[in-house]
Amino acid sequence: MLRLLALATFVCSALSACGPASKPAFDPLFNGSNLDGWTKVGGNATYTVQDGAIVGTRGPGPNTFLRTHDLYDDFILELEFRWDTPINSGVQFRSRQREGDGRVTGYQCELDHSERRWTGGIYDEAGRGWLAPLKDDPKAMAAVPSIFEWNTLRIESNGDRLRTWVNGVPCADLTDTQDAEGFIALQVHSAASPGQIRWRNIRLTPLGRD
Repeated sequence: MLRLLALATFVCSALSACGPASKPAFDPLFNGSNLDGWTKVGGNATYTVQDGAIVGTRGPGPNTFLRTHDLYDDFILELEFRWDTPINSGVQFRSRQREGDGRVTGYQCELDHSERRWTGGIYDEAGRGWLAPLKDDPKAMAAVPSIFEWNTLRIESNGDRLRTWVNGVPCADLTDTQDAEGFIALQVHSAASPGQIRWRNIRLTPLGRD
């Protein structure tokens, strides 16, 4: 009896020393099953969930965005992306919708399937245009070996410094003070030709979390 009591005391002490379970390092923005927490705005592209990924398929009308309900300021955003068929796309961050026409505007990390290969560059959607193109960075331009395979993207938004990595390769490193907070969105760019892209394992780590 004394041995059982001693063992129980030891286990309780060990659990107390461990303290409460710590929070996960990141917040999953996509649950892999449905589009809860997201809203489509802009044009008429379609967003569906297939095999644990969000699939964006070009439709009629202007640029289309699947945006988060929540707003974020300082964070690390990580995800995987893959083109099914060539299509211009991007990942918006610290973005917003203009009053009046509801147009999405703000920072965009470009996903560029073309021979230009500026995937990872930073563009100001519906604003100032290119802020961090990759024309003078051949290593960054070569970061995507094949548009039809899964690639990784990392966006770090910390104060006025914005940085991107594609498949672990540093791409954009920009200092800019225009937008301090906004939503995340997945873009399907408008065009007459068909196109499709998918994203998965979308997760965000707030900077400054204990």
